[in-house]
Amino acid sequence: MQPTSFPGLPELAQQLRTELETKKFVLLYAYNGTGKTRLSVAFKDLGKQMIQRASTVADSVDAPLTITETAGDTLYFNAFTEDLFHWDNDLQNDRARVLKLNRESRFFAGLDELEMDNRIRPLLNRYADFDFRIDTAEWEVSFSREVEIDGARRVEEDIKVSRGEENIFIWCFFLAIVQLAMDPEIEAYRWVKYVYIDDPISSLDENNAIAVAHHLAQLLMTSNKWPRVVVSTHHTLFFNVLCNEIKGKAHRYFLKGGAAPGSYALVDTSAKPFLHHLASLVELHEAQLSGALYTHHFNVMRRVMEQTANFLGMDDWKACIAATQAADQALQKRFIDLMSHGDYSLYEPREMMEENKGHFRTVFRQFIAAHPFNPALFPNTADAEANA
Repeated sequence: MQPTSFPGLPELAQQLRTELETKKFVLLYAYNGTGKTRLSVAFKDLGKQMIQRASTVADSVDAPLTITETAGDTLYFNAFTEDLFHWDNDLQNDRARVLKLNRESRFFAGLDELEMDNRIRPLLNRYADFDFRIDTAEWEVSFSREVEIDGARRVEEDIKVSRGEENIFIWCFFLAIVQLAMDPEIEAYRWVKYVYIDDPISSLDENNAIAVAHHLAQLLMTSNKWPRVVVSTHHTLFFNVLCNEIKGKAHRYFLKGGAAPGSYALVDTSAKPFLHHLASLVELHEAQLSGALYTHHFNVMRRVMEQTANFLGMDDWKACIAATQAADQALQKRFIDLMSHGDYSLYEPREMMEENKGHFRTVFRQFIAAHPFNPALFPNTADAEANA
């Protein structure tokens, strides 16, 4: 299926909102640096509304003041969400380490009266062995853990948890808020119409990635009417677990940069399983056909070979080089080594020289011919080879 192009993030964000009128979920896979976090912000910004209210404060002529406020409709989890939490490490005494909360954010609405401790703890117990306490007067969180020392167990207070444990705590905080937003009786989060989740599993191992994806899917599918959710991620395993859990209830896309600078493209993968290395191969196929080959494509090609070698139980990626002559195999290995170890940036792409494009096409076409990939993934290959 041909990708759908968008000139910028606002247009893409609007398309996602349109699709959520008929689907409960949109799942996006994209490489890091594509613009996932900026897309979540653009989506949120489209939901902002300017509202006016009368203030109880009077001006100099005793007329009520009209105050303009901004109200949104999107509860989001992204890098900005994590910034609402920051550590005070008690540098003077090195003892009372606490995670501070930004009291200005609507994210923490109802922190005190809604007993967030009791809502977060059952979620956190799925993933972690530490405990916590929220001080609603000081807007801070302290952590503790039971440890065994010399055969005796005791509780260590005011510990600093690891980066991965911190991420899990913030994630469970967010899930507790999602549960509140799903409850029509809770006033504090009644403004939530959409949930946008961007890469919730940084610093997590694959076991927790599977657990988080499964738990998230189960939570979000408990309601037939709410919520409408976008999830974007660069984590292949997390994405595939979500696809399998949610199945027909979601539109699934591969998000990538478009042909024009600043543009974007969505490749619909809803009708077939999505695998990272297949998406990369399709992208390389399109690039080598069009001639739009850049130096970083050698890095992508080597990464696909490494993934293929791991899957097939080969010793290393060099076993995937499909040249028939030993001399050609050695030449291609040296060439891939040289080109994939250069300082070639995805963010500042440099086009290959024509000679290198020819080398790339040879490596790529021999690779897909030698391995049993579905030929339907690579249309027009025979025509291109005939015209080469």
